[in-house]
Amino acid sequence: MFKLATDLIAFMENTWPIIAITIIAIVSLRITYLVKYKKEFVLYEEILHLIFVVYILLFFQVVTYQDVISYGNNFIPFKELTRYSIGSSLFYKNIIGNILLFMPYGFFASYFLRLDKKKIAFLLVLLVSLGIECVQLVIGRCFDVDDIFLNIIGGMLGYFLYRLLYRITDKMSKGAISTLLVTVIIVLTIVLLYVMM
Repeated sequence: MFKLATDLIAFMENTWPIIAITIIAIVSLRITYLVKYKKEFVLYEEILHLIFVVYILLFFQVVTYQDVISYGNNFIPFKELTRYSIGSSLFYKNIIGNILLFMPYGFFASYFLRLDKKKIAFLLVLLVSLGIECVQLVIGRCFDVDDIFLNIIGGMLGYFLYRLLYRITDKMSKGAISTLLVTVIIVLTIVLLYVMM
């Protein structure tokens, strides 16, 4: 537990300035927009948009700057997946971490686009995951085809979470929907912070 807390503090020391500046810029622009055009303020919608932007910033931090243990590029499917023993710290960091890292992306992409077809969600997750691996290859990190598989699993879990919530909220009052979505946001944020460390 102590290591988790110290890892979170170390991660936030490097990341908080850009998050703070981004939040100030976005919130001020958004409030100005809502007031100027007399748009309705919906708290859970605003929180979702803000969390998505913060998620993308943290996502960028993880896939471009964090130190990783590297065994070189991997273009052979399932080679890296079998390297880690189940339950080891590397298993959680690399296997579970890649899945959890993409769950919010699948959820947010599906929510913002109101996706009802899994093919579109799959293509969006594949495109971003492949893009990340190619960029990592160019900047001196490693390309790993297994990461793409894991990211797709995570992104599709996010899509299915969205679809489940969509079915549940379809039968709920607006107040209950906002409470449920805020709870989901909090859970996704906690998962995300854990994975980012």
